Amino acid sequence: MARLSETASHRLLGGAGHERLAELTAPCSGTPLCMGLAAAAELLIAAGALVAKGITEDGLVLALRLTARFAFPLFWLAYTAGALTTLFGPPFERLGRLRRALGLAFAASMTVHLALVATLCLIGAPPAPGVFLIFGTAAACMYMLALFSIPRLQQALGTPAWKILSFLAMNCVGLAFLDDFSNDLFARGVTHAFSYWPFLALTLAAPTLRFAAFLRRTKGA
Repeated sequence: MARLSETASHRLLGGAGHERLAELTAPCSGTPLCMGLAAAAELLIAAGALVAKGITEDGLVLALRLTARFAFPLFWLAYTAGALTTLFGPPFERLGRLRRALGLAFAASMTVHLALVATLCLIGAPPAPGVFLIFGTAAACMYMLALFSIPRLQQALGTPAWKILSFLAMNCVGLAFLDDFSNDLFARGVTHAFSYWPFLALTLAAPTLRFAAFLRRTKGA
């Protein structure tokens, strides 16, 4: 049946048309599934925290911490995928092709996180204004990247502008994570600080990897 369907599509579109369709759809394959799974996982994490602590300030703060920690690896992989491919070659090529899916999964997961922030405001315990400035800017950058990841919009924007937007927006999100993981690192004791060190180390490693990849490409040019 699959072979008959493939043959029919070849006849309908022609060989070149079928190849073009495959080229357009390949980068997007699995992306909605990744987004759905990321959002569903975040909802389960948030629900677990709220069941344990209640829909209170403590419960929401715990949910915010856990959902941010879950979302971070998605961002980190999307941020470093290209650099890892450049530096270490074939083992990371598939990861490089999944950058868009990982980035959109991160945006989907952070939507749940932002909904928790909104709930925190509704119960009368909003974060400090500085938090809105830093993380609000990062959230705007995240959604801008998601919007312009749509192929037609990205094409309309143009490759040079997309590269600049991607560089600035991704680094803005990275700086927001850096602020989160390094802020008052030892305020709650050494144990708390050590629980944050892996995230902080990965946050610092990400731009280092990208810079190393840039140097490799520059030397190879």
